[in-house]
Amino acid sequence: MLSEITDIQYLKGVGEKRARLLKKLGIASVGALLSYYPRSYRYLTDIKEIYEGSLDETVCVKCRIITPVTEHYIRKNMTIYKFRVADNSGNMQVTLFNTKYTAQKLHVGSVYLFYGKLDGNDFLREMSSPEIYEENNNTILPIYNLTAGITSKHLATLVKNALNLCAITDPLPEEIVKQNSLTDKRTALQNIHFPKSREALEVAKKRLIFEELFILQSGMRYFKALRRGNTAVKLKNDYTKEFLTSLPFNLTTSQVNVINECITDMQKSVPMNRLVQGDVGSGKTAVAAALAYNAIKNGYQAVLMAPTVILAEQHYATFCNFFQDNGINTALITSSTKAAAKRKILEGVKNGEIDMLIGTHAVISENVEFDNLGLVITDEQHRFGVEQRSALSKKGQSPHTLVMSATPIPRTLAMVVYGELDVSVITEYPKGRQKIDSYSVSKDLRRRVYTFVKKHLDEGRQGYVICPLVEENDTERLSAEVWYEKLQKTFFKDYKLGLLHGKMKDSEKEKVMREFSLGNIDLLISTTVVEVGIDVPNATVMVIEDADCFGLSQLHQLRGRIGRGEHKSTCIMVSRNEKTAEKDRLKIISATSDGFRIAEEDLKLRGPGDFIGKRQHGLPELKIADINNDYNILKLTALAAETLSKQDERLEKEQNKPLKNEILRLFANI
Repeated sequence: MLSEITDIQYLKGVGEKRARLLKKLGIASVGALLSYYPRSYRYLTDIKEIYEGSLDETVCVKCRIITPVTEHYIRKNMTIYKFRVADNSGNMQVTLFNTKYTAQKLHVGSVYLFYGKLDGNDFLREMSSPEIYEENNNTILPIYNLTAGITSKHLATLVKNALNLCAITDPLPEEIVKQNSLTDKRTALQNIHFPKSREALEVAKKRLIFEELFILQSGMRYFKALRRGNTAVKLKNDYTKEFLTSLPFNLTTSQVNVINECITDMQKSVPMNRLVQGDVGSGKTAVAAALAYNAIKNGYQAVLMAPTVILAEQHYATFCNFFQDNGINTALITSSTKAAAKRKILEGVKNGEIDMLIGTHAVISENVEFDNLGLVITDEQHRFGVEQRSALSKKGQSPHTLVMSATPIPRTLAMVVYGELDVSVITEYPKGRQKIDSYSVSKDLRRRVYTFVKKHLDEGRQGYVICPLVEENDTERLSAEVWYEKLQKTFFKDYKLGLLHGKMKDSEKEKVMREFSLGNIDLLISTTVVEVGIDVPNATVMVIEDADCFGLSQLHQLRGRIGRGEHKSTCIMVSRNEKTAEKDRLKIISATSDGFRIAEEDLKLRGPGDFIGKRQHGLPELKIADINNDYNILKLTALAAETLSKQDERLEKEQNKPLKNEILRLFANI
């Protein structure tokens, strides 16, 4: 009996040569073969009569052979075989090329299924090189992604051998299988490769999709539990009230609740690993400052890493303002920090004189050493890789970790996207936050829109124009580069314009953002690179060109760049798409400023793919599940994984050992 980890070359029908071809497809073991699912299926159940099908249509016909197979030698390496077949509608000539073995097996009077394209005319139908199946064959055939030297028939034969010879372990606990009315693993594999019916195929798909998503989420919860080692960074005292009293404004109830959740974590003997998720302008920075204050007052240091120099500088100014009367020494370090100043800062961090360090990637440099790091904060965490966040945490001895995100994500989806983190949500806006008026208009009103923008600029305000593309291409969509040139020469020739996009060097982007934040640029023409990292209170108007190119959540994020000061702000979305569905979609943005409601609507309209994006990279590959199409199953698996984790978070119970082994195998390279 073979096991699922047996090298593929030892499976009957493989050998060394075919094993090399299979490994090109990523099939190195018997288990990998069984999980190499068909990309589609050929349904031989959809049978038509010969004269029912249209010419050039690919059909399956069920016919009896009515003439002997005749062999015709055409030239070297070319022999054809001809015969006629018939059904109730008439007869048809069949031609085969260089297939002597197949031709010899065909007999007059026998009935076969012929799958191919109908040729000929209305008086005589023909079919060349059809696939021929015996009448009692499987009626739903698997079609696989292939490589040269391997056919779908080859793969199907090997899968049959594997199913017959391999001992299959079911990684799902029996209770999970029963509770969710799932079929067993062997039956699911049998019917995903060789479905007995369409119904059996759907049952198999549900089981295997459930398994993939359940293992993905259970795996993240398992490793999250393993990382819960002890930490010496345990807060003895809670200084939250002291910090709040020092502020010139009151925090919202939601902010205070999130701070309390985090402080509770930080008073435990295991390190906090928490995501604070809040809408644009919800006050995440004040929450982070409260936690840093607590860590520092308890004798530890804190560090905050931001994705851009501008954002790091803004955080530095904000934290200095928060801590100005509290005796906390705060420092800023970026790629722009001069050598002498950097040496002084590094020395202060190392000897403990600096309590709070704020910076960009510079804070994870090898020469940054902390005296007693207790809290690590990452802003806009999706802009950093896992390795970068991990490198920052390693600067201390199991410090507490806080990551912040301004991208609202529905809770169920957050279980996949941030499965390794505990999640806190800020659901309120601070008092005084400006409501942004939002409108959706057609491109025909563009001149009126830009006249409105001019009015804001003439009042001393600033604005944005967002374009979907960087460079011009063969679509009608506007590019930032072309639009910048056009607006600079025509409509806004008397104003100072700036250009910002992702293909610029980091130093060039920083220079443009700095000039804009200083008020030296009136109107910034940009791509979505502006979505994160610029806080300019004087910017009060935004025009989003080709708004139909963007998801609702992305439009909401872009809109969040304005309305950050005392002046009334307006966002205008220009669309060339006149379809009713698109107009209704953009009306959602105009009607609400609630990022979580917008995220839910985006999820309904576009599926979860946009939320997950690159976050899925690095996790086990999904071979059959599709987050966009299988969201309902995702919700079931999220609940099942959460329940199991509460019962046995390290999967130590005997019934959970197969699941644990499968998790260790799938996550081995992560």
